[in-house]
Amino acid sequence: MTKKKKKDRFLSEARIGFLGLTDGNQPYVVPLNFVWLRGSIYFHGAENGRKIELMKDNANACFTVCNEYGTLTDPVPAHTDTAYMSVMLFGKAVPVADLDEATEAMQYMLDKYVPGYYNRPLSKQHIEKYRSSFGSAAPSTAWIRLISRQRKMRLIRPKPFIPGGGLVKAKQLLTFLLVRRICPMPSSKLY
Repeated sequence: MTKKKKKDRFLSEARIGFLGLTDGNQPYVVPLNFVWLRGSIYFHGAENGRKIELMKDNANACFTVCNEYGTLTDPVPAHTDTAYMSVMLFGKAVPVADLDEATEAMQYMLDKYVPGYYNRPLSKQHIEKYRSSFGSAAPSTAWIRLISRQRKMRLIRPKPFIPGGGLVKAKQLLTFLLVRRICPMPSSKLY
């Protein structure tokens, strides 16, 4: 699998991302549900509020997604490590004004977070009327697209000590970790 396909798959499957903005000279980071669609991150929220105001003042943003695969221990404490993958996207956060685009993004979000729950496609009228389910005072919801101009991917795959197995190759490690997630087994060396 190419590096780009790995990034696309990772961003399509990840469930939470962290939007980084600036508030004057202070960082402001908020966790969000999101979808990765045609090379951009889409998310939504109240049309008014701190996040929207910060994006109006400075549209430059960073979006980070990370997934931990496990802690890897070693008889030498300094060699204990964590296996993880992360992607950082840098770009401009822009409002989505097109109703068709916002409807498509919301449909992708529903399919991602509650697959099969709704028995028919989302209508444009729903997006036009949508109000936050958490009682936001905002009259409507804003859809935002982060147009990525730069992506950085980091996959940490240390060579751990696994009891009875010695040092293993990175592919074997990831297979072991995935199997361990599906079929947990006791181990004092891999948590």
